[in-house]
Amino acid sequence: MPGLTMATPSLWRIEDDTAQLYPHAGQQRVWASKARFVFMLAGLQSGKTAFGPWWLWREITEHGGGDYIAATASYDLFKLKMLPELRTVFETLLKRGRYWSGDKILELRDPSTGQFWAKRADDPMWGRIILRSANSPGGLESATAKAAWLDECGQDDFTLEVWEAVQGRLSLHRGRVLGTTTLYNLGWLRDEYNRWLEGDPEIEIVQFASHVNPAFPMEEYERMEERLPTWRFKMRYRGEFDRPAGLIYNDFADTMLVDPFVIPAEWQRAIGVDFGGANTAIVWLAEDPDTGIWHLYREYLDGGKTTAEHVKAAIDGLQGGTEWTAAGGAGSETQERLDWGAAGLALYEPLFSSVEAGIDRVTALIKENRLRVFRDCRGVRDELGSYKRKLDGSGNPTDEIVDKRHFHRLDALRYIAARVESPGWYVY
Repeated sequence: MPGLTMATPSLWRIEDDTAQLYPHAGQQRVWASKARFVFMLAGLQSGKTAFGPWWLWREITEHGGGDYIAATASYDLFKLKMLPELRTVFETLLKRGRYWSGDKILELRDPSTGQFWAKRADDPMWGRIILRSANSPGGLESATAKAAWLDECGQDDFTLEVWEAVQGRLSLHRGRVLGTTTLYNLGWLRDEYNRWLEGDPEIEIVQFASHVNPAFPMEEYERMEERLPTWRFKMRYRGEFDRPAGLIYNDFADTMLVDPFVIPAEWQRAIGVDFGGANTAIVWLAEDPDTGIWHLYREYLDGGKTTAEHVKAAIDGLQGGTEWTAAGGAGSETQERLDWGAAGLALYEPLFSSVEAGIDRVTALIKENRLRVFRDCRGVRDELGSYKRKLDGSGNPTDEIVDKRHFHRLDALRYIAARVESPGWYVY
């Protein structure tokens, strides 16, 4: 393995025809981590992507042949950042890999023979790195991997579903993960951060600012600190969480998260539904009659099922409740509501055609301190921390919602919140 010595402005140098690593202090802390899930949360240009291939190579040398994963947030990042770094390390420096562009696989040379096994991309290989982006993660579903490097996993495109899919591919070998990213939202990665703070031994967070990289000019760091809003500077250049401008449910606080408990049968329930062939979402709420607080106690996101199967899941989620109401779908989705009614669950049409009016109803529940979310509803929590508006050139929020088609659970919450927050709502 390449040696590790004192930090210098370059991560690696060629000495006596061998690549030698010279990680800076932040990279050294990640290298030394024994945690199963280690996240490098760091500022821009701090040496995150350059470090990932070396960490993955160490996992390969320790665990031998088989599948490994390298995934990033988008195809553009894959093409422009991750792939060049991987090819530089594995093809040019180590001479242990070759890239099959059609299948986006980096084949690994058999160390005992020095040969590549494959004649074609679908032939058996001693080892391979499966290269994917979060917005096209389908190739992860068939892999059984030994380790994964996830670059820019804090971006909006790198959803909770992708993170869970990666963990599923690693479960057989209990493989390790390196996540390298600048911070962009308060989604699922914030959950992992909180677990680390609470002492989860499988997780380690390493945070450092851009200037920890000796190659990053301190003058530039100080210039950006003077010019940027505090939240943006902390997230982009210090690797620290903060509430970004434009976060739609900005008033939702960690104090509104509660540990799961059994909902009393007499509490009134409310079901919100967002239709979708690939992503049907359902959320269940129950109201404490003594306080008027609604508890979001269950979530559902699934596809490829019949309407009858979705309806069964919705009714099962009532957990013995006998008084309830249900609403879902956009105003135009009349046929879907008819289909659900025929399958056994009548849904009210949304009270408002305006997305903003529905957001206002959810915001009212939050600001009046009348919403609680069970901690195990991680999908809702991820969406609450990522649901935001686009910013204009001056950094001010606009009316446009970023990737609004991705927030199925919050759409379901919006539909039902509009009903339970309106005068005269009633139960079946």
